[in-house]
This record gives sequence, C-alpha cells and structure tokens, in this order.
Amino acid sequence: MPTFQGETIDRRRMQAIITAHPRTAVFEDCSLEGGDFSRLDMDGFQFEQCAIAGSHWLAASLEETRWKRCRGGQVDFTSAHLSDARFAHCDLNNSHWRRSTLSSVQFQDCKLTGAQLQEAGGWLLSFRDCLLVSADLRGLSFRSAQVEGNDFSDADLSGCDFRGAVFTGGSLRNAQTRLSRFEGADLRGTDISGINVMDAKHFRKALISHQQAASAMAAFGLIVC
Repeated sequence: MPTFQGETIDRRRMQAIITAHPRTAVFEDCSLEGGDFSRLDMDGFQFEQCAIAGSHWLAASLEETRWKRCRGGQVDFTSAHLSDARFAHCDLNNSHWRRSTLSSVQFQDCKLTGAQLQEAGGWLLSFRDCLLVSADLRGLSFRSAQVEGNDFSDADLSGCDFRGAVFTGGSLRNAQTRLSRFEGADLRGTDISGINVMDAKHFRKALISHQQAASAMAAFGLIVC
C-alpha cells in the first residue's frame, strides 16, 4: 500500500494520488491544513498523525477512511460521505459535519468540543470516550446504543433519540434535551445533573439511581427521605 510521509498535501497533489492509487493511499505525519479537498473521491484512504486543521472536505467521498491521532480543529466535513469511517484519538474541536453521512462511523477517544453535527444522517453512529462539550448533536439517533464515557456537558441534544440506550460513565450535565427521547434508557451510570428527568413523557421507564432521583427531586424543592 503506497505510503506518503511528511509531505504537504494540497488539492493538486491529492488529485494525482487519487489517480495513481485509488482507495489505497496512506498518509503519515502529513500536513493538509487549510487545503480544499471538496468533492474528491478518497474512499479507503488512511490518515495517521496528520494535520488537517481548517481543511475543507465538502461533499467529498470518504467512506471506509481511517483517521488516527489527527489534529483537525475547525475541519469542515459538511455534506461529506463518511460511512464506515473510523476516527481514533483525534482532535476535532469546533469541526463541522452538517448534512454529512455518518452511517456506522465510529469515534473513539476524540475531542469534539463545539462540533456541529446537526442534520448529519446515518444509523449506528458511535461515540466512545469522547469530549462533546457544547457540541450540537440535534436530531441524532443513539437508539439502543451503548453510550460509553462520553461528556455531553452543555451539548445541544434537542430531538435526539436515546430510547433503550445504556449510559456508562460520562456526563449529560446541563445538556439541552428539548424533545429528546429517553424512554427505556439506562441513565444510572452517567451524570444527569441539570436535566429534567421529571418529564414523564420523554423519560418513561428510564432507569435512574436513588441518588439521581433524590437530586432530581431536590431541583423541584422536594426532599427524598
């Protein structure tokens, strides 16, 4: 598999690589910062320890790509096709994913503070041990998912579907949950302070601990004895 190391990759260079090595290129410690790779077909490419901050991938085809330890603050994946992509240990703070296709995409131990994922589509999207503080995740589906170690503090989760999800660790502290659905979710393993679990319609049959219940009641001025 052809590997490119330590190069600065601009659009013209990427087009040449795509022509010569479709679906097989590996980029290690390369700089793609500020580059415009919009609408290019890079399915199957691998990026490791690459700098991608401020780069643009509008409507690019990036299915089955692999991203490991990449630095990508403010990277723009708007409308990109990312099905079956994997992101591990990446810095993607303030990144943009609006209207992107994220079916079966996995994020592990990634920094996504302030990320904009509203209107992203796809099933089986997975986050594990990720920082999603103040991220915009409106309308995403986590139905029946294992939600492990994610920090959703102050995130906008309006309209998200968490029905049947099981939370392990992490936080929902002060998240916006307007019209979100948590029916049957197991919330016992996460911090739910600041959210209204007393909304019977959206939290029907959700599981919370005695301590969480006491804290929720205290927010309404009631004391659990």
